[in-house]
Amino acid sequence: MLRGLYTAYTGMLNEQYRMDIMSNNLANADTTGFKKEGSTSQAYDEVMAVKIKDLSENPNVPKRLGKMSLGVKIGETFTDFSQGSLRITDNTYDLAIGGNGFFNIEFTNKAGETSTKYTRDGGFTLTKEGYLVTKDGDYVLGEDRRIQVSTTAAETVIDRDGSIYQDGNLVTKIKVTEFEDTNYLTHYGETMWDAKEGAVSHDVENPNIYQGYLEMSNANVVKEMVNMITISRQYEANQKMITTYDDTLEQSMQLIKL
Repeated sequence: MLRGLYTAYTGMLNEQYRMDIMSNNLANADTTGFKKEGSTSQAYDEVMAVKIKDLSENPNVPKRLGKMSLGVKIGETFTDFSQGSLRITDNTYDLAIGGNGFFNIEFTNKAGETSTKYTRDGGFTLTKEGYLVTKDGDYVLGEDRRIQVSTTAAETVIDRDGSIYQDGNLVTKIKVTEFEDTNYLTHYGETMWDAKEGAVSHDVENPNIYQGYLEMSNANVVKEMVNMITISRQYEANQKMITTYDDTLEQSMQLIKL
């Protein structure tokens, strides 16, 4: 009987974890370049149950009752890197990548350590020195260095391949990196990723960059709400199971007292 309590308990933990993921997706439905997450569930390895001290079938081995499941557990969490919709802004330095690839960002942490992060959030701006940076002030990288342009140019055009022209002259080119296996990417904040050891990447020679657009989150509000309702009902079902077991145990204790 108590095994049912533990099974329902693992079910509640699993649904709570899934709810946290769905809530984060929903909270970032309007976050530029955000990629939604999902999770899988799997059963604990089954164990062989035996009837203790029952030697009726074999004088040396307790009687086997069969395999017993111990409930459910989190399988893995994954990121959906499918492209989000593009929203037109007409801002010169708002950029979106069509298809695969990531912008390269020179990120400096609080300890002063510099590393390269990757993002799909192309909401960039210029510093007074003409450096192209993220909303947080991190430098956007070109093919071999930080991107620096003139702040007084009359016209700035960014081609689909990432080449930046000012007043008709080629200044530099935006670096776009693609990974063979995105499973080697780990979240760093909401819209940046860090490459783990073993990640294989290459520069995209002809990326598909849209000037004056931003890639929106690929989380669908309606779908996430439906998923949250489903998760809530499954959580309640496990909760009711625990309540039922609790009532049954209480009645058993009362009968024992009698």
